[in-house]
Amino acid sequence: MRFSRIIYAAILMLSGFPFATAAEVGKPNIVFLLSDDHSYPFLSTYDNPNVKTPTLDRLASEGMKFHRFFTGAPQCVPSRACLMTGRSPVAAKMTRFSAPLPREEVTLAELLREKGKYFTGVCGRSFHLDGSARTGHAVAQIFEKYDLKTFKDRVDFLNTCPDNAVAVQLGEFLNKKPADRPFFMWANFSDPHHPWNAPAELRPEPAALVLPPHWPDLPGVREQLADYCAEVNRVDRTISSVLDVLKQRGFITNTLIVFCGDNGAALPHGKGSLYDPGSNVPFLVWWPGVVQPGGDTKELISGEDLAPTLLAAAGVAPGPRMSGVSFLPLLKGEPHQPRKHVFIERGPHGSAPVNVSMSNSGYDLSRAVRSDRFKFIYNCTPWIPYAPVDSAGGLGWKEMQAANAAGKLSPGLKATYFTAPRPVYELYDLDADPSELNNLSGKRNIATIERELREALAEKMILDGDYLPLPALLDEDAPSVRRNNGQRRKNAND
Repeated sequence: MRFSRIIYAAILMLSGFPFATAAEVGKPNIVFLLSDDHSYPFLSTYDNPNVKTPTLDRLASEGMKFHRFFTGAPQCVPSRACLMTGRSPVAAKMTRFSAPLPREEVTLAELLREKGKYFTGVCGRSFHLDGSARTGHAVAQIFEKYDLKTFKDRVDFLNTCPDNAVAVQLGEFLNKKPADRPFFMWANFSDPHHPWNAPAELRPEPAALVLPPHWPDLPGVREQLADYCAEVNRVDRTISSVLDVLKQRGFITNTLIVFCGDNGAALPHGKGSLYDPGSNVPFLVWWPGVVQPGGDTKELISGEDLAPTLLAAAGVAPGPRMSGVSFLPLLKGEPHQPRKHVFIERGPHGSAPVNVSMSNSGYDLSRAVRSDRFKFIYNCTPWIPYAPVDSAGGLGWKEMQAANAAGKLSPGLKATYFTAPRPVYELYDLDADPSELNNLSGKRNIATIERELREALAEKMILDGDYLPLPALLDEDAPSVRRNNGQRRKNAND
């Protein structure tokens, strides 16, 4: 143990970060860095050749990186509600995008302040939990009438600002911190969210990009992906300036740093989608003297688990209604019981009114459960056609629509994006089909797995008080589950 700590100290010294032993760490300061619309694996530490992220790569190499961290929703507002409350967006009543977090929902920051005596703050891009500013004057008046905007009461420091001002805001926050109190700062970044306007020098060459199977190789798709990767590269540079402030102020040795995305990329199959790129996000933890360098895990972690874990790190008990489970033992290299499932929900997006010609980018009601190997999706509004959130007007999606109309898309891509109506039930073998292009729901040879996932999802919906009808629960003696799928199945092999 002593030898390993000497090696760890040498690594930190070479990186420019001072070293603290576990005994010196005590109650850590906590910095939570949250990028926006950031899908896994868009960091170069995950061997993604399309991006260059040296700052975050260093945090990963000196800490632990997670491959299977899933946010509670593929959208900003419900995802952040889940991260802050340790509960699902459904349980926290935050499935409507424009909703303010109910006052009775207790957040991570409040528990750290009340129970752990932390000085707490939020800065950067809108944190999205005081109600949408885009709902108009009438709705804003209702929020004011009933005092529904609560974050001014939940933290000691609250200041939204552009990405390039986050480092300055962190400095101002630290100036106000009492000398005898640890701190918690939630710093939000806009990148890689739209608008995609990063400097040209950060933009990779579109022709050199490696595309996953769930995107057709079209010029517009490559152009948009290059724009997106430039945003990822820029947020890495921005975060470097934030870490410099911590280092200059002498807070780096006893600070637990967490980095993750709030949901997936605003590209097809991503943001707003219950496929993995919608909610599987980069997740890194750096904590000198506690998290050993080079940690790498593929355990399933839910966004519900973040708050209980950070509370445990601070020596604070989780809130009584938190359903997330602390993975602090995993960070410490101690025995840890992994999750069997993570759950993701999808509700309305943005403040767009319902209309007869809308796509599911603005309104969708669906749920998903994922195990290590399988994903089950339950679509409750299957008649609404698919369109990508925030990028339906982009060149990539327009070219995909044109390719579909011309019969040039592969069967899997056609089934995934242009089936109408969409299937009520979807089931994917993620080992054989990681891009989730071949729906297996109703297949006799996988009926037992589908039944188990349906039952797990039903249990979660019941415990969370979900307002949607439960999925059909399959009869073990039924000769085929196909009779329970009374709709067209999205199956490239049909």
